[in-house]
Amino acid sequence: MDRLAYKLAILTMGLALFFAFSACTASGEQEDISPTAPDSASGGRGGNSSAVENSSANDDPGSSSSQKEMDAVDSAIAAVIFYNVPATTIKKGGVSYSVDKFLVSTTEVTQGLYSKLMGNMPTQSNNGDDFPIENVNWFQAALFCNEFSKRAGYDTAYVYTSVGENSSLANLTIDYSVAAMRLPTEMEWEIAAHAGTSTTYYWGTAEASKYAYYGQSKGPTRVAQFVPNDYNLYDMAGNVAEWVDDWYANYASTSMSNPTGPENGSYRVVRGGGWSDPIKDCAPDTRDKKDPKYKSSTVGFRIVYSEGF
Repeated sequence: MDRLAYKLAILTMGLALFFAFSACTASGEQEDISPTAPDSASGGRGGNSSAVENSSANDDPGSSSSQKEMDAVDSAIAAVIFYNVPATTIKKGGVSYSVDKFLVSTTEVTQGLYSKLMGNMPTQSNNGDDFPIENVNWFQAALFCNEFSKRAGYDTAYVYTSVGENSSLANLTIDYSVAAMRLPTEMEWEIAAHAGTSTTYYWGTAEASKYAYYGQSKGPTRVAQFVPNDYNLYDMAGNVAEWVDDWYANYASTSMSNPTGPENGSYRVVRGGGWSDPIKDCAPDTRDKKDPKYKSSTVGFRIVYSEGF
């Protein structure tokens, strides 16, 4: 087991988060992770401190109900499976982009996980615990990542001063130096989607409908219903398109390590195509852009874990 996998297996504040890795996937083991309150106007830091502040929840008169809620969150988190993506370098137009190893969830974040962790859920076009969460904007996805990090005992990548209308985050910065759950960077997402392939689609010339849910008219379907890519990642094409961290801009013209895009912009990048898109929009290299406040039944997200860079 390498250092990145080992990092996820250590005890944090007396609470355990375990991931067992095989040659292709990492499976979530049983864990006991104390819940914390969703990100508040104070924003930012507090993975470990939040766990401490909420450690007295069982002393309340309603602790039985609280314990059931905690157990439900624990079970949802324990069910998340990650794949350990190795350090990879890709080229675009002769420019090299190197990305350190990271963990990526094998499915898009589901409604069941989102609702248990956040305590609420926006209106969905198709309801079900194993359907992907959709109709969430970029800020809501970032807040989810912070909450997951805190419950797992890690730091938080998204630092801000207050939460505004449409969950917008004031004075937001993304701290890539900390060990935390977050949205993938655009290059991380593309590397994960290609899964070591260099063809237009990660399934090569096979029948696309076996690998992707696209060109539909009735909303998203359950996650993991189609053949995964070679990293055992499901729905990297179709079902719901996925938010990534980067502001939309032209690719950097010089070789870079762990590129994170520009420091500011007007649109966040969306990747992977959604259930209503034609197959050409589902290719791993295809990019889309949306206002970070944008919400749609065609857009959701998946999460990554990184030790920081």
